Amino acid sequence: MKKNKLIVSLLCAFISLSTFAQKYPDGIIDKTVAVVGNEMITIGQLEQEVSMMRAQGLSSGKNIRCEILEQMLVSKLFLMQARIDSLSVNQDMVENELSNRMAQVKTSLGGEKEVEDYFGKSLFKLRQEWRKSIEEQTLTQQMQGQVAQSVPDIIPQDVRTMIDTMDKSNLPLIPAKYQLSQICIYPDKEKANLAVKEKLLALRDRIIKGESFSTLARLYSKDPGSARKGGELGMASKSIFWPVFSDAAMSLKPGIVSQIVETPDGFHIIQVIEKKGDMFNARHILLKPEYTSEDMENAYKTLDSLRTEILSGAVTFSLAAKFYSQDPATRINGGQMSDPTTGSTYFEIDKLKPQDYAAIQYLKEGEISKPVESLDNEGRSGNTVYKILKIDKVLPAHPATYEHDYNLLSGMAKQQKSMDAINKFVDEKIVQTHIIIDPIFKDCPFERSELSNKIRK
Repeated sequence: MKKNKLIVSLLCAFISLSTFAQKYPDGIIDKTVAVVGNEMITIGQLEQEVSMMRAQGLSSGKNIRCEILEQMLVSKLFLMQARIDSLSVNQDMVENELSNRMAQVKTSLGGEKEVEDYFGKSLFKLRQEWRKSIEEQTLTQQMQGQVAQSVPDIIPQDVRTMIDTMDKSNLPLIPAKYQLSQICIYPDKEKANLAVKEKLLALRDRIIKGESFSTLARLYSKDPGSARKGGELGMASKSIFWPVFSDAAMSLKPGIVSQIVETPDGFHIIQVIEKKGDMFNARHILLKPEYTSEDMENAYKTLDSLRTEILSGAVTFSLAAKFYSQDPATRINGGQMSDPTTGSTYFEIDKLKPQDYAAIQYLKEGEISKPVESLDNEGRSGNTVYKILKIDKVLPAHPATYEHDYNLLSGMAKQQKSMDAINKFVDEKIVQTHIIIDPIFKDCPFERSELSNKIRK
C-alpha cells in the first residue's frame, strides 16, 4: 500500500512539498546529494522544490525532504528510461505549463520583483530552470504512462480473481443513483439583466461624483471574498481571471472606473489600483441578476398546473416536457436529464444540484416534485430556473458486484495491474541502476527499503 501511495503521487503533475525536520551539516551551501545513473540531484534542486511549494502555500510534513528525495530518485529512473527510449515532449504544452506556474507564483508572492527576491534569481534564470524541470516531469510522466499501459487487457477472469481474493469489505460501495426528468421555465432574464445594469450604472455614477468605491463595494458587491475588503482583489496575474475581466482591467488607468463588464459570474464595474507587467490589483463591484416574486409566482403557477395535469393522467410527463419545457437540452428527450460531463442518464447524489436533490430526496420512483427554484446546467448564480422533477428510476446503494458493476471493477483491476507494473519497473531499476545517496540522508525512513542500501557508507 505504501508503494502504491508513492506511485500515485508520482503520477501527479506536481510533487507536493513543504518544510521538514532533515538538517544539513553547517556550512553546506549546495552539493550533489544523490546520483542516479548519469542524473544528479543537488541540495539546491531539493530546496528549490521546497521553496516553490512554500510559495504556493502548501502544508508541510515532518520528513518531507526525505519524501521529496525518494520521489526525485524514482522520477530519475523513469527519466533515464525515457531518454533511452528517445521520448519527446510537446514544447507548446511545456510553455503553457511554465506560464501557468509563473502566474501562480507571481500571484502568490505579489509580483515579479517579489518572485526574484524570494528565489534569489532573475525571472529569466527561473524560467530556464523551471522549463527544464517541466520537460523532465513530462518525460517522466510519459514513461510512467507507457509502463502502466504495458499490462495486458483486462479479461473477465481477472475481475473475478480480484473479487475472490480481496476482502469483501474493500469492495467499493456504489452510491444510490437517480434517473430524472424535468420541466423547466426560465424567468425573464433580459428584464433582470437590465435591472442589474441600471443599478451598476447608478453606483458607477456615485463613484465618479466622489463617493468611495470601497465603501460601495462593501455595501453592495455580491462577491463575498472581496466585498469585505472594499472590493479589492489583491495583486494577481491576469491569467487567473475571466479573460474579459482581465482585458477590461488591463486597459484601465489606475483610478478610472470601467464600464459594465459581463462575465459568467455576473456584471462588474472595475477600478484598477496598480498594474505591474501582466499583473494587476483592482477593486470591483459584482452584481448578479435577481428575479422578482412575480417571476417565481408565474412560473410556479404554470408548473403546478402541469404537475396536476400529469398526475391526473391527462398528459404524460414526457409529452408535457416536449411542449412546455424551456430547457432545450432536455426538452427534446421528453425532459430526461443527463450528466453534462459524462453523458450518463444516472446521477449520484453528489452530482445533483443541491436544490434538485432537496426537491426529490423523499420521493419514490414515478413521483413528481413540487415546483422548485434551481440552477441550469451552468450552475452559476444568475442562471436561475424553475422546474418540476420526476424520478424515473432509482438504483439503490450496494457493494459493487460482478454482474452490475463490471466496468468499475475492471477499471480497478486495470489500475492494480498498472500499479504492479510500475512497482516492478522501479524495483528492478533500483537494483540495476548505479545509485548513490549522500549519508546526510542516512536517517531517512524511505518507503522503498532498497534505497537505504544505496546510501554511501
